[in-house]
Amino acid sequence: MPLQNRVLPTQEIVADPGRGLLMGNRGCLHGPDRRLGTTRWRSKAWICCVLDWKGIQRDPMPPGRWTALFFFDEAVALAAGHRPCHYCRRRDFLLYAGAWARGRGLPERPRAADMDAVLHSERVESRTRRQRTTTQDLSELPDGAMVRFDGRPALVLDQQVLPWSWEGYGEALRPPGLHQVETLTPPANLLVLKAGFAPLLHPSARSQLR
Repeated sequence: MPLQNRVLPTQEIVADPGRGLLMGNRGCLHGPDRRLGTTRWRSKAWICCVLDWKGIQRDPMPPGRWTALFFFDEAVALAAGHRPCHYCRRRDFLLYAGAWARGRGLPERPRAADMDAVLHSERVESRTRRQRTTTQDLSELPDGAMVRFDGRPALVLDQQVLPWSWEGYGEALRPPGLHQVETLTPPANLLVLKAGFAPLLHPSARSQLR
């Protein structure tokens, strides 16, 4: 039985055997029985990490420490409101923070805590604690953004939408007449993507483009 540690683009954490490219965490979310409680974060630092760090083998749910979460790829992680870890993904973190500064016209890269505070305000509804989404024009969304299309998450790439699943991205579609879409990726991460940050995408994404 798989552990409940796979993150969907909708921020939900589910038990699924699907494999991904990245790991991350939001603090310790599990109890002694390795089951998740009702809390879905213990920290505003929702990070996205490499799967392999210097060959170290770690328990994905060490008692009282942190809960390892897994993402299909970085587009999914960004949609769920995560950002690159500044420790194990230092280069990617600096590129992300640099894009954040360019997108906002800042004179220097912001601190991680400052970005986390903005991200948290944009990714979670304060009353319901559910994912906060926005409505955007599809033609203005950057590559790497994720939307809800035909009732399921989908990746935006080359102004096309690619349905997402743990098996990989589906065939790219360019739906006629589709303009406004429910967007899962928080505005701050959209701005980072628009400013040139290139997320790590699953190989199935590019292979599905027409």
